[in-house]
Amino acid sequence: MGKIVVFDSGFGSLSIIKSIQKHTKSDIIYFADQKNYPYGMKSPKKLETIIKSNIAYLRKKFKPDLIVVGSNTPSLLFRKLFEDDDTLIGVLPPIQIAQTITKTNSIAILVTKSISQSLELNNYLKNNMSNQIKITIINASPLVDLVESGKFIHDVKLCNDKIISVLKQEFIVNDVDVATLSSTHLPFLLSYMQQLFPNVIFLDPADDVVKQITSHKSFFPSPKNTLKIFSSANSIRFQKNLELIGIKEIVHDLDLD
Repeated sequence: MGKIVVFDSGFGSLSIIKSIQKHTKSDIIYFADQKNYPYGMKSPKKLETIIKSNIAYLRKKFKPDLIVVGSNTPSLLFRKLFEDDDTLIGVLPPIQIAQTITKTNSIAILVTKSISQSLELNNYLKNNMSNQIKITIINASPLVDLVESGKFIHDVKLCNDKIISVLKQEFIVNDVDVATLSSTHLPFLLSYMQQLFPNVIFLDPADDVVKQITSHKSFFPSPKNTLKIFSSANSIRFQKNLELIGIKEIVHDLDLD
């Protein structure tokens, strides 16, 4: 009851898991696919093979009620997977909310490199955004690396410098006042971004994921929150990084081969 598998190539899924646990009780299997990090730099063909293989394996091994692909990149690239199977939940840019709260009619979409160059993102925005809204697509892969490496925990100067170099010029030139954190790694940098850009509203896609889970016909809350963590590689290093942010659960190896 209430068993959910959440997976990504690493830290990204944690931002989704934190939001799920905040709003409902569930038994969560967290799979960090470190072997295939980063998803956002893979070719669409290679990534599709990885995602389909992971879904099949995780479903067979854990028999979850729902599987959350906790990454914007495959969620956008392979939307048909989610349309064909309602027990799969993806993470999409929260652009509906963004366009209702912008005052300058200028929104930034922070995504990984592969998504920033994709036709899928352009089609998604075209079909869901008013043509009166200006959209600035920003490759935020350098910021994702700050999170996955664990540098966001202690290296304040590096994070500030990198965030400014990636975002400042784009925000100023395009008069951006709302930005979607359309990589699940990026919410870990939210406090930095809010301090550097106090006039910009940053939107976390995790809220939409929680709504999909709690309203799904296959989901029934568990008596309490539980969390089991698995990794496809570097489990010891990954566990050390988790400990730095207060997560003490043991990281188990999970061999997908």
